[in-house]
Amino acid sequence: MPESIQNEDPKFYILDTNILLHEPLAFLNFQEHNVVIPMVVLEELDHIKDRQKDVSRDARVAIRSLEEALHEATPEQIIDGVPLTRISGEHQAVGHLSIFPDFQLRQAESALALNENDHRIIQTALQLQKDKAPAKVVLVTKDINMRLKAKGAGVKCVEDYRTDQLIDDIRLLSKGFYQFEGNFWDSVGEVKTEQDGRDIYHFIARDLFPTVYPNEYLLDETDHFCARVESFTDSHVKILDLGRERLMGIRAWGISPKNIYQAMGMHALLDPSQDLIILTGPAGCGKTLLALATALEQVVEKGMYEKIIVTRNTPEIAESIGFLPGTEEEKMAPWLAAITDSLEVLHKHDEHMDASLEFTMKKANIQFKSLNFMRGRSIQNAVVILDEAQNLTASQLKTIITRCGAGTKIICSGNLAQIDSYYLTAVTSGLTFIVERFKNYYGSSTMNLNGVVRSSLAQYAEENL
Repeated sequence: MPESIQNEDPKFYILDTNILLHEPLAFLNFQEHNVVIPMVVLEELDHIKDRQKDVSRDARVAIRSLEEALHEATPEQIIDGVPLTRISGEHQAVGHLSIFPDFQLRQAESALALNENDHRIIQTALQLQKDKAPAKVVLVTKDINMRLKAKGAGVKCVEDYRTDQLIDDIRLLSKGFYQFEGNFWDSVGEVKTEQDGRDIYHFIARDLFPTVYPNEYLLDETDHFCARVESFTDSHVKILDLGRERLMGIRAWGISPKNIYQAMGMHALLDPSQDLIILTGPAGCGKTLLALATALEQVVEKGMYEKIIVTRNTPEIAESIGFLPGTEEEKMAPWLAAITDSLEVLHKHDEHMDASLEFTMKKANIQFKSLNFMRGRSIQNAVVILDEAQNLTASQLKTIITRCGAGTKIICSGNLAQIDSYYLTAVTSGLTFIVERFKNYYGSSTMNLNGVVRSSLAQYAEENL
């Protein structure tokens, strides 16, 4: 390595395979520090690249990117470190990239079996920790269990990959509404008011708001005030006066909101100017039911869209569903039972519920699709319901959202307390990522549906288990 780099005592970041699958160009995001790829990571990428799964594409991109960085280097240079400045494109990496020949490692005092790939990566970290002292060596992996094993084996620094993590505490996540203390109007001075048809707009001084986001709903502690931010300047905020009574009177496909949070969510879901609606909240707060009811209202009753496409992540992080029998819709049916359950709730009072369900499915053109087959599609004039979005990465959510063409509304719902993925936490979930990324976008709304309305039993379980 060059003497100048050594004098700066750079860190050494060892990347696990899941980092390159999560973001194939991740090795360019460590600025002046050095990136080390264990040989076993290349072996795993090689096994993954030919699979008929969505993740194989990311493996191939990672391999091609690494080849671009190393293709003119000698074997000695690859082991010692190749400057990342040789890679073209917009990045700020000025450190070095190297491949560590972990197959040369011998069984160490840590007693880790080197026939397991994870253990070879951990052993690489232990060896570099010894060889590069006193420089800091960091193992980066999204596998929570591997982070625990590495720390137990003696790796001093183990981290998650946080380049796409926008917040450090889930409590800082935007809820889509802000509640003022007391009576909102008591703190407001002179107000300019305009009326446009049935809509009434107020222009409020900006300094009354701690933070302002487009389409953010506003509440106070009274039973009357409710508004939504329409636009804002450096001096004033334009709000749409909604009123709680009017919001609570919203109906869609025969259902009405049970609390003000559901009312605000339904208002956003039924707004034709909103192309992306994000619903978060605990189990039983009504996310799926509201999404489906408002989608049916807009497709069947109002004719604003042509169809409803329902999708969600399937086990194995939204990979293969090929072993299940039947068509794509039949394969997806077990994972979309929440949707069919909600349909039954919406039609439970019909005289012939089965006939009503069949009619609604055909009339609304409801289609069940797998995430695995969404890449490359362009979805037009549809409502897309993406359920259980908390288990998706930012990359997977980007795949879905970028498929939406003209006249398409996408509804993402999820509960950040019910993440099933080995590699995600509440702060690294793709759902958290898009809430933060889209909070300043005028074509999207977020709503955290506070309160469990499913049953008193469900509410008690949510609060106490």
